[in-house]
Amino acid sequence: MNKATYDVIVIGGGPAGLAAAISAHDNGASVLLIEREARLGGILKQCIHDGFGLLRFGEKLSGPEYAERYIDAFRERKIAAVTLTFVTKIEKDAVGFTVHAVNRNGVTQYRANALVLATGCRERTAKQVFIHGTRPSGVFTAGTAQHFTNLLGQMPTKRCVILGSGDIGLIMARRLTLEGAEVLGVYEAKPTPSGLTRNLHQCLYDYNIPLHLSHTVTRVFGVDRLEGVEISQVDEHMTPIAGTAERVDCDALILSVGLIPENELAQSLFVELDPKTKGPVCDGQCMTSIDGVFSCGNALHVNDLVDYVSENAAVAGAAAAAYTPKQRRWIPVNISENFLYMVPQQLNLARSNKKTAVYFRSRGDYNNSRLSLTVDGKEVFSKHCPFLRPPEMEKLELDFDAMGLCETSDIRFTLELQAEKE
Repeated sequence: MNKATYDVIVIGGGPAGLAAAISAHDNGASVLLIEREARLGGILKQCIHDGFGLLRFGEKLSGPEYAERYIDAFRERKIAAVTLTFVTKIEKDAVGFTVHAVNRNGVTQYRANALVLATGCRERTAKQVFIHGTRPSGVFTAGTAQHFTNLLGQMPTKRCVILGSGDIGLIMARRLTLEGAEVLGVYEAKPTPSGLTRNLHQCLYDYNIPLHLSHTVTRVFGVDRLEGVEISQVDEHMTPIAGTAERVDCDALILSVGLIPENELAQSLFVELDPKTKGPVCDGQCMTSIDGVFSCGNALHVNDLVDYVSENAAVAGAAAAAYTPKQRRWIPVNISENFLYMVPQQLNLARSNKKTAVYFRSRGDYNNSRLSLTVDGKEVFSKHCPFLRPPEMEKLELDFDAMGLCETSDIRFTLELQAEKE
């Protein structure tokens, strides 16, 4: 069997895959993009609300508009792409990778020097959040409800409950309200909301949709179609409190209970995953623990903004294009307990770290904190953070090359909470 050979293969044709492929091409690589759907653009195709592109383009775009800009740039470069194509297996050898893919034409093998995994993320389901009961129709993830409403033109509900205050759930609360459905409430098990502040105001408060914190759905009722849900209060450990259960009659339950990076292909290559992000451990150039395998976008860690996805993917694409096997010189990036996570988790001293984007989330809501970076106990960077929330990712850009790092350097980020000024 003949094997088409490329410098870089990008798996995934959403915003991350498009940006990575364009960046790899612009840095001199021959590129193949593999997408399992019929059309490029990923989840953006169904995100008809605006708010995309403020950082990348300086204007508010809808999801399809944002995707179209990258699709146009991709096609202008005549980058090779195959759609409706599923990657079934990836094999690594001494000189590169063999990607096995299947589509309507049969099974094909492709060779590449480097891979970029831009496979995105998926939504958690009802069973993954331990909702008991039967399996009636009318239980949807927020993304599925969005697909029905925005792409198929079908209303999935007339009277619904939304579980989880993630951004997709908040946006669908507004969308369904605008289409005439009654959103009885958004219920969040945590004591604080999980979505962006702007979405809380624009999607809930502006439409008088109630938000119930420290509440969750504990049971669903119905045989063929959902007839109602049981709502219970939860304690500080998010355990339902006995005697607080109430039934709410509705015909749909919309779930917005978190996203999980799609990393089955990464796991098949034995890529090390970070238990906090559920994505690969990577260095400042987005290379994973397996040489020549890069990860970006929501497959690496779940981002708030698609602008950050594109930015991060462009770094991965450029690094994949420039990839040559070198001795790995990884040193860990250590963080204090007030961080939820930080990406990258490692720095590779064998490659440049001059302008490295560092993304992080705080563990809690902190109104007044100080972020500091020390190298071998000496502070080299600090920043005052007036307001941090776990749902809102923060970004730093640092020149690690100027810090005189070596293999024994202790790199440590600390987030100190400071007392409020009188």
